[in-house]
Amino acid sequence: MSRFHGPGRSGGPGDAGGTGVNSRRGYRRWVWPAVLGVVAATFSWGGPAGADSSPGGLSEAIDTVLGDPRMEGGAASVVVADAATGETLYQHNATGRLVPASNTKLATSTAAMELLGPDHRFTTDVLAGGRVRGGVLDGDLYLRGTGDPTTLAADYDKLAAEVAAAGVRKVDGRLVADDTRFDDRRQGDTWGADDESSYYAAQISALSVAPDTDYDTGTVIVEVVPGTKAGEKPAVRVTPETDYVHFDVRANTVAAGGENSVTVERRHGTNTITVDGTVPVGGDTTKEWVTVWEPTGYAAAVFRDALAAHGVRVTGPTRPGRATPAGARRLASHDSMALKDLLVPFMKLSNNMHAEALTKAMGYKATGRPGSWDDGTAAIASYLKGAGVDAGKVRQVDGSGLSRKNNFAARQLADLLLSVRHAPWYADWYASLPVACAPDRFVGGTLRSRMCGTPAALNARGKTGSLTGASALSGYVKDADGRELVYSVVQNNYLAASVKPLEDAIVVTLAESTAEAATAVPPKSARSLPAAERDGDLECSWRKPATC
Repeated sequence: MSRFHGPGRSGGPGDAGGTGVNSRRGYRRWVWPAVLGVVAATFSWGGPAGADSSPGGLSEAIDTVLGDPRMEGGAASVVVADAATGETLYQHNATGRLVPASNTKLATSTAAMELLGPDHRFTTDVLAGGRVRGGVLDGDLYLRGTGDPTTLAADYDKLAAEVAAAGVRKVDGRLVADDTRFDDRRQGDTWGADDESSYYAAQISALSVAPDTDYDTGTVIVEVVPGTKAGEKPAVRVTPETDYVHFDVRANTVAAGGENSVTVERRHGTNTITVDGTVPVGGDTTKEWVTVWEPTGYAAAVFRDALAAHGVRVTGPTRPGRATPAGARRLASHDSMALKDLLVPFMKLSNNMHAEALTKAMGYKATGRPGSWDDGTAAIASYLKGAGVDAGKVRQVDGSGLSRKNNFAARQLADLLLSVRHAPWYADWYASLPVACAPDRFVGGTLRSRMCGTPAALNARGKTGSLTGASALSGYVKDADGRELVYSVVQNNYLAASVKPLEDAIVVTLAESTAEAATAVPPKSARSLPAAERDGDLECSWRKPATC
């Protein structure tokens, strides 16, 4: 449902190619370096590569890829291992700690499966803080969350319907939003201030709302529709329908054929969203996902509106951040999907907020205290140690990888990928990894436009990672003999717009190799890449509408 906030894309949320929708995020335009001619060369394997200087075979093939001019002055950490035996077949700066970006989610997701369990569900409850007589609740009504990052407005509507079905018509008290399962720290360590309005850096709370089934919790979807004639203000609508956010519409409609320069940003510390720039008559609708300030209040506002729609009137104000008393009686409840199913949107689309909710949930389970990043990352480190990964050589400060304080080496990532193959939940976790060139967004995910037309297509699985100057890809691929290999490639400090072609070239080299020979596959030039991969600053799934 949408509400118009001004005068007057087709296609579902998250569509990659629906007509009539334009999303502008001000991404920088880069001049891409031309790839120098690289001649594919075939080498004989003299044996597994155990060190950076191992001669011949796979070592020389991958070294050729890493010698691409795009990595001049940069740093790379690479490990390739036999998945069955654990034997290292190639390593380059294997213990060099670098910023892993979203490869951090490998540690977070595996720890969550082990510590919370594949069947873990987040529960959202509505409880009565007093007795109900004649349809009147004499006391406060509590909305209690446990961190569900997938709760939709429709789910709050169902909770409200259950409250009404329980016979409550009036609440003679307050609506209390109990978000105390987590602490009150909303954003992670060193998250960029310029990302505050960006949906992939939404605030974290035990109570929130996702606007669509990509489950980008803590955000609203804003659509800007051109006016019918030049000089008119564009119409602005928001999903879900809520008055929790407000609009300052400064944009204007210009004549047909004019520039679409519209921007949509939330002001710091407020829920005022400024719409500025120009939109042409007959032009595309601009669609943006924008974070809210204080998601607990957002959830309470959406739920309060749902209560009113079902004939339940709350006489008192909304009070956030207060715990539900022990004697409160449950009136309604909603369970999220199981963790093993949540892993699909989480990992396929590299959803940062899912990672952070799970991190805080692990912190709560480990300590009984309100879930925090400190306790959550400590729990992840403990899991890594038990999985045989040297956690003392890793620094993790959040669950998603948004922080540049995170440091992982390819060695630790590869060790984790080797270890989890023996976990009882491995099949469900493995299925959540993006698949190269698989066209469905919830199969291919952030790899769905990569490595197409190669032996790695529909073969390689891996977790991507993208920040400015940091890129990573780690996962599994079968070589030409059917042998499964583990790979981890982490690259930092490059100046090129993207080094993802180098990651792809390494994985395709592995897919084409045999136990006797390896062929160096030249990285693609920037111009040959799909548009989704030409800017490596962000995961392709973080661009809305999604470009992968």
